[in-house]
Amino acid sequence: MKEKDFPSNVYDGMALIADPIHSYAFFTVPRDSYPEEKTEKDILDSPWMQRLRRIYQLQSARWVYPAAEHTRFQHSLGTMHVAGEFARHLYPSLKEVCRDAPSMHYVEELLRLAGLLHDVGHGPFGHFFDEHYLSGWALTHEDMGRLIIVKKLGPLLAKISRSPSGPFARGEKLDPRQVAFLIKMPEEEAPRQPRWLVWLRQLFSGIYTVDNLDYVQRDAYMTGFSLDMVDVPRLRYYTFFTKDGLALHQSGISALRRFLNARLNLYSNVYFHRTTRALDLHLKEIFSDTLHLIYPENPAKHLEAYLGCDEWSLFSEVRSWLSAKDARRKKLALEWRKIFARQLKWKMSFAAEISVDSIQRGTEFVGAENYEAKVRECLPASLQHLAFRVDVATQDPRPLNPIAEPD
Repeated sequence: MKEKDFPSNVYDGMALIADPIHSYAFFTVPRDSYPEEKTEKDILDSPWMQRLRRIYQLQSARWVYPAAEHTRFQHSLGTMHVAGEFARHLYPSLKEVCRDAPSMHYVEELLRLAGLLHDVGHGPFGHFFDEHYLSGWALTHEDMGRLIIVKKLGPLLAKISRSPSGPFARGEKLDPRQVAFLIKMPEEEAPRQPRWLVWLRQLFSGIYTVDNLDYVQRDAYMTGFSLDMVDVPRLRYYTFFTKDGLALHQSGISALRRFLNARLNLYSNVYFHRTTRALDLHLKEIFSDTLHLIYPENPAKHLEAYLGCDEWSLFSEVRSWLSAKDARRKKLALEWRKIFARQLKWKMSFAAEISVDSIQRGTEFVGAENYEAKVRECLPASLQHLAFRVDVATQDPRPLNPIAEPD
């Protein structure tokens, strides 16, 4: 068949990305007749999204699993794809309970862009960065993401006028603040959001989300674990909206159970791996000091500097400190060099696990420092000054730990 025999508009304005998890993920590009059109491609190619290529998805586990070199960029693409699939499936039930919901194409694109940008505020080493750097400014990566979406990407987002399925309805204009809302709930004094938007936010905050439905599969694949336990199509099929919000039909419970088991398997074998935790203990000793030397000012007030905050720049900077005259920088650089060389400072000598059933019966968690003090009390006097650490893995750097989630 000759090229002229193909309908001219079938592939116009669309492109595909090959992906090991979803086979192919499509995205919008400018149409031939409208080359200046703003589309998903412009967001993908923005410096803020390209920055995520330089931030790895697994902060420490990649030193344990050699193939786990995937980045936040790849995960963000996958989350966009999952969000779009959920949007098309859920729209009829959403419209039934929220008559004021905008067009399907608008909802689809809103969810896709929120999925694409949900990690745009992350810094190097992901959630570890939140805990040991951003927390010092009373910030999270969601706070940074909201600022980036509204202040830096807002003008571009507002010019997007169609989803992969078609154009928005007449008079509809994408609101960057709605994209940000899906990622981060605003402060209490913020204007009240429409119910349909509040309902959609449940796709980003819950037991199964467009975020974790991608990263569970992606992390399992890239670390070498089986994906047989994850049945996303069935879970999606039995998900729907009611007047009370997002719901799962009883026929989807088996798929949910298999998904939760897959997540627990990843926590046990990847995120809570003994070597991963040992690396995190070492990082904890040097991370905050390092980041505050490189980025001493509030990142929320210096977004342009934050654009350069990634793992490549961090690694390059700390390597340069090996020849620094400043003793503090040189000491930190020597510790970073040990991590780069995978010279483990800590090695696990004992491990114990508390079951979820025990937690439900009222077992009280105490801090690692309390455990360490108790252990030292029980040691012979000659060993009480021995260097050791107690690592209590009750909160993981991955979001939505099924062990720690509230009811």
